[in-house]
Amino acid sequence: MAELNRHALVLFSGGQDSTTCLAWALERYARVETIGFDYGQRHRVELDQRQVVLAQVRTQFPDWADRLGEDHLIDLAVLGQISDTALTSNAEIRMNADGLPNTFVPGRNLLFLTLAAALAYRRELDVLVGGMCETDFSGYPDCRDDTIKAMQVAVSLGMGKRYTFETPLMWIDKHETWQMAQDLGGDALVDVVIEHTHTCYTGDRSVRHDWGYGCGQCPACVLRANGFAQWRAALSERVQ
Repeated sequence: MAELNRHALVLFSGGQDSTTCLAWALERYARVETIGFDYGQRHRVELDQRQVVLAQVRTQFPDWADRLGEDHLIDLAVLGQISDTALTSNAEIRMNADGLPNTFVPGRNLLFLTLAAALAYRRELDVLVGGMCETDFSGYPDCRDDTIKAMQVAVSLGMGKRYTFETPLMWIDKHETWQMAQDLGGDALVDVVIEHTHTCYTGDRSVRHDWGYGCGQCPACVLRANGFAQWRAALSERVQ
């Protein structure tokens, strides 16, 4: 349902999830801006793809283009400097003793949401939209619904302004994320996700799979590939 009296800031990485969330926001809000973070991530190619995806949205979806405002890129190098993870170094992806994968960057989403809210305060935006998900995730504690709700309360109190934190993907899996993109923007948006978004943890864009570019082996690629296969299978069943 459209809320054309509200303005949103989308945490936009250039990946599948945040692109789907951007489309979701553009369907609902009068003005939508985007924010990304350069924290020294190993898959830094996603920062390049952000601009490609934004250009595609502006070109292919004129109704959305009218609502899509400025993009903001924040230098958050300090996060990479204090992190020792497989997303901020060339370390092999593995499970840690605490049961979390070493792709977990402690404090990442907490910082993202806090800084996004500070920017939203200045830009007069009252909704923050993020692609956090508790269904298809690796156990990251800063992706859980309780964390996001707690951050919404803390940030609203600390800023003296009421914010709404929206997480459209929180309770759906990757198969349903593909379907959401289809529902929002049809085949055109699905094609943008396949051809231009980046999710692979290793930053590999040398191989084009039917679901997009990536190494095909890291957890992000496997999740995206499996979701795509399930989605295509479900589409075939509906046609038959």
